Amino acid sequence: MTFASLLALIPALFGLSGAGTLGMQMTVSRVVVQDEVIVRVPVRPMPRQFEWTEHKGPKCIDTEDIRGARLSGPGQVDFLLRDKKRVRAQFERNCPALDFYQGFYLNTDDDRLCARRDSVHSRMGVSCRIERFKKLSPKRPH
Repeated sequence: MTFASLLALIPALFGLSGAGTLGMQMTVSRVVVQDEVIVRVPVRPMPRQFEWTEHKGPKCIDTEDIRGARLSGPGQVDFLLRDKKRVRAQFERNCPALDFYQGFYLNTDDDRLCARRDSVHSRMGVSCRIERFKKLSPKRPH
């Protein structure tokens, strides 16, 4: 056995092989480290089926209610909530178009995600503060 083939076996020995992740369903996961809550949110591409109307949104949302997210524009992400509702998080103006295609992290001080307090962190290392939330409802056809 060569040294290179031995190195190739090390990830398998520690269960780091990516082969088992193909059949796993994407889910929101939470980790609590001391007094800090970190939530990993998977992101799905936004389908073009519906147009949404924005309404005044809440100041905060419970992280336990978040079931996933959809990309909805360069400066915003739509959260899919437990009760089948959607809330759009709009980022600060100087926030670049983030690459959230592989998911993102929410780092909060408690179990709530709040506008003008909390940020969304991409896996690429960029973070943007949430300026406001907007409730979404499907646009009615004319």
